[in-house]
Formats: sequence, structure tokens, C-alpha cells
Amino acid sequence: MHARFAPVRDCFHDLLSAGREAGASLTIWYDGRPVVDLVGGSRTAVAPGAVAPSAEAGDPWRPDTLVNVYSVGKPVAALCLLTLVDRGRVRLDAPVAAYWPEFRTPATVRQVLSHTAGLPAFPVLRPAEAVADWTLLCADLAAAEPEWEPGSVAGEHAWTYGHLVGELVRRVDGRTVGRFLAEEIAGPWRLDLGFGLDVADQRRCADLSYGDPRWPVRMLGEPGSLRARALGNPAGGLDVAVVNSPLWRGAEVPAVNLHATASGLARLYAGLLAGGTLDGVRLFGADLVAEATRTQYDGPDLLLDRRTCWTLGMQREEDGSWGMGGVGGSSAWADPERGYVFAYATSRLADHDRVEDLVEVLHSCL
Repeated sequence: MHARFAPVRDCFHDLLSAGREAGASLTIWYDGRPVVDLVGGSRTAVAPGAVAPSAEAGDPWRPDTLVNVYSVGKPVAALCLLTLVDRGRVRLDAPVAAYWPEFRTPATVRQVLSHTAGLPAFPVLRPAEAVADWTLLCADLAAAEPEWEPGSVAGEHAWTYGHLVGELVRRVDGRTVGRFLAEEIAGPWRLDLGFGLDVADQRRCADLSYGDPRWPVRMLGEPGSLRARALGNPAGGLDVAVVNSPLWRGAEVPAVNLHATASGLARLYAGLLAGGTLDGVRLFGADLVAEATRTQYDGPDLLLDRRTCWTLGMQREEDGSWGMGGVGGSSAWADPERGYVFAYATSRLADHDRVEDLVEVLHSCL
């Protein structure tokens, strides 16, 4: 690691030694090359408030350790569909029903990608086991009535996004979004990330743990609220007993169950920041990347309860950076103005203060 970024390394290790972090990976690219690539802590769940065990004491976090990064996976799912847009097989302003005839909501592909389609929650209450039933959940969405006129307002499609995007991929291409990602994006760009892990990859996973036992209740918000309906159905998505299970890791829930390394996420954003080409492999046209990362909606988000700028799958910030954070603390984005890519993947479910501290130090280094 370049000495210029040593303060970032020190901050990362401080998070572990202070017990604010249990296990994590951090990768930063600057000026087109990796400058920080760190792992630390344990893959094994640690009790809240406890100091993460040393590598000698437990199961150490390794460079190939995968972890569930929640909504950090939304842009990855979106890129699968955008690949088909780039190839002329899907039109952004075509109605979803042109590709998915049973789909009743009069939303366009662009509205689905920008969280304005009006389907932010699955309409039928389902148990945790339903995450493995792709056909059932997609049928629920196809038959649903939108909660607002598509295109009129945004509300993060917290759990539904991946099924809406992924079923469009499947209808047009024939492959599941997990297989499409593996064969068309992750393989060519050598990204260590995926939806629907096989048994071998599940063995590489870190167990999620709560930084605060009340975290799931805080994340759901008021009972009956849009947020609670969206994040609580199917059941179990915030329950570590479910998300650490083979059921969850083996299923494709593309809105929230991407399993990734920080280095894999950073490589993805590095390729996008370079206009769609990484290590000489072109996956996307520069025009597609520009369209995918520009603001499509700027206004109130009914689920997040704040102003949000949505691109085609990402959030765009006022400083021009674009990417996505996940509930629990993982995050990945590109900052074109400052010329860096940042990816943080954590197993300790808590707030984003860890990332905020790391970024403050990073910016001081720049």
C-alpha cells in the first residue's frame, strides 16, 4: 500500500481494535489503480460490544471471504439488465409488460430501474422460505396494483427491486440474473461476487452479526409503515438466523443478497468509472455508463423519507459520486471528481459511521 494512504489503514485497524467492527474488507482504487486492499477481523459472528477476535483466535477474514452486502447489490442487478439495454435487446422506455406479459403495473423499464415503478413492497405476506421461490414472488409482483402512479414519485424498492429487474433479465435472456451476472459480468471482469451461491462459495461466507440487538427493530421502523412492509416481507431478511443460512445464501434475492468481497465491488466500479472497460475488457459502452449514472429522479423518496437522487440502480450524491450503501453498513461507490473508487464490506450490522470515518480520512489523504 502507498504510504500516502497509511492513515486509512490505521483507521480501518482502529475500527477493529475498538470493537466497532467484527470483520470487514476495504478496497480503494485511486487514479485507475488499487491503492488500499485490506481485510481484518473474523468471519465468525462476534457478540455485540465485544472486540473482534484476532486472526489467531478465530476464523480469520481472508481476501476471498464473501459477505452479504444487502442493497450494495442493487446496482449489480441493474447492470445485468442494462447489459441487455446496451445490446439493444431491451428499451428503457418500453413498458415492462412488453417483456413480461403478465405484469399489470403500467411502468416502464426505466421506472423500474429508478425506483419509481410503484411496487416498493411484495403485496402478499410470505414466510422466510419464500425467498427460494422465485416464481411465486414474481407472480405476486406481476399481479400487484401499484402504490402510486408509476413515475410520479420514488420509494426505494427495498426487497422487490431484484425480482423486478431479474425477471426482466430472465424473460429476455432466459438465464437467471445470478447466472447472467456470473457469465456476462463477473467472469469477464474477474469480480468475486454473486447471487445464489453454490455450496463451495457458501463455505467462504462470513456470518452477519448485530452491532446492537435492537438493530432489526430500528431498521423496520413503525409497524405498518411502508418501510416495515417493504423490509419485513418475505420474513427474515433482517434476521441473522435466516441470512446466515444455506437457504438465504443459495437463493437469488438480488435486491439484498449479493455476496461479495470489497475487492470485487471495487473492480466493478473501477470498470464503470473508466467508461465500461476494465483490464482491456469492454463490457459496456461509455454512453450506457453515462446514462446509467446520471440522475433519473430527484425528489422525495417515500421509503427512505428524505430527498434522494436515483440513477438507473444507484444513488447519486451532490458531489457527483454514484453508488449504493446497504442496510447494515456495507457500501460501494465511485467519485469521478476526486478520482477514486471505494468499497467496504462488513459482517457487523450497524450504522454507516464506520464508512464515514474511513472516507473522512481518505479525503484528508487526497
